[in-house]
Formats: sequence, C-alpha cells, structure tokens
Amino acid sequence: MSEPIYGTAINCMDGRVHLPLLDWMKATYGVDYVDLITEPGPDKLLSSGSPEALASVRDKAQFLITVRGSKILVVAGHHDCKGNPVSREYHKEQIRKGVAVVRSWGLPATIVGVWINQDWQVEVVDKGEA
Repeated sequence: MSEPIYGTAINCMDGRVHLPLLDWMKATYGVDYVDLITEPGPDKLLSSGSPEALASVRDKAQFLITVRGSKILVVAGHHDCKGNPVSREYHKEQIRKGVAVVRSWGLPATIVGVWINQDWQVEVVDKGEA
C-alpha cells in the first residue's frame, strides 16, 4: 500500500467553502487528503496582514509541508466572505498578492491561488509555480 498524498490549503474558516475546495484539489492534483489552515478572510490576511499573523500562517504551512510532504499549497478566497466583504475583483487581487507573499516564504511546494465563486465552484486565479 502506498503512502497517502497530501495537499495543503490556506482557506477561510467558512464551512461552505471547504468541500468544494477539497474536492477540487483531490480531482486536480490527485491528493488523498488536504490539510487546512483556516482564517477569516485569508486572502486579506495574506495580502495585508500583520507580520505576526503572517508568521503564524507561515509556520503552520511550513509544518504541514514538512511533516506531510505536501507538494501543493492552495491560497483560497471566496464569494460572500464575512471576514473580508469586498468585491470579487478585489478578492482576486488579494489572492494574487497573497500567493506572492506565500511564494516569498520559499516553501518547497507549488503555490496556487483560487477563487470559490457564488456557485461554489473553484476558479484558478494564479496557476502556480514551484
């Protein structure tokens, strides 16, 4: 039996968005499990959060990538986010900025940015790079 394949997601704590993102990551990247780092409005936090808040998320991401061997990390924002009530366009800008911040951490994983729309479907905002 082979070892399970893990992915990591920095996602909102809003329960409505977990399943769509997990299902998409499993189908798109062939992962068996997705470890979640949840925050209210994570795209806002990553694009303009305090150094302390960013360090907390970075440490969690580093831990999960190290212990699980995740090769994919997804940064997600979503429609109707109560923790970050801004326009779709502004969310996408924050997702792109957040992805750039996460990439700056030098984690050994591909970093992808996604938007979960009003139909709870995943739209890729930033395709990622290692």
